[in-house]
Amino acid sequence: MIVFGALLIAAFLIGSIPFGYLIGRFFYHTDIRAQGSGNIGAMNAMRSLGKRGAVAVLILDALKGFVPVVLMERFFSGDLGVVLAALLAVVGHCYSPWLGFKGGKGVATSVGALFGIAWPLGLIAIGGWVVGAALTRYSSVGSMLAVLIAIPALWFFTQSPVLTVYGVLIAGLIAYAHRENIERLRAGTENRIRLGKAAGSP
Repeated sequence: MIVFGALLIAAFLIGSIPFGYLIGRFFYHTDIRAQGSGNIGAMNAMRSLGKRGAVAVLILDALKGFVPVVLMERFFSGDLGVVLAALLAVVGHCYSPWLGFKGGKGVATSVGALFGIAWPLGLIAIGGWVVGAALTRYSSVGSMLAVLIAIPALWFFTQSPVLTVYGVLIAGLIAYAHRENIERLRAGTENRIRLGKAAGSP
């Protein structure tokens, strides 16, 4: 139980590492929270830091979900531990204690956790994001579609009610994190995806 508890604490702490903020500060000499949407995730990194910064943030944020799941699977059998580790990693990202319990929206971290559970799940989630974003040019739509499509995919690949419930919980958390985006979508003021190099990018 001590090891189990330590892994859960580690999952939250790993998830709470604000890579978007750290990369912006140390490599681009900028506070990503003061740029664009103010979010520390990959899409705002694209707007604020450019493509290389965004790719680095995306990969590192995904690893925050992947690593805790793999560690839990390594030391404990059963789906409940995996679900708790994945949830805590995503919650850590969304509510990082290092940033005053603020953070990102958890999409990359939740997709990383899906890769840890079963790699096809991660690919399906990415496919959902690509389809949603390509059709609408809104990253927020792609993000919400990615986690929604993961729910039936979790059941199809795992046949686990516990893991499927995790998909439902994550979809709800991601929707809540995107509540302002949803309001902007309704108002027609949501920012569309624009690819390009940020000013001052190395």
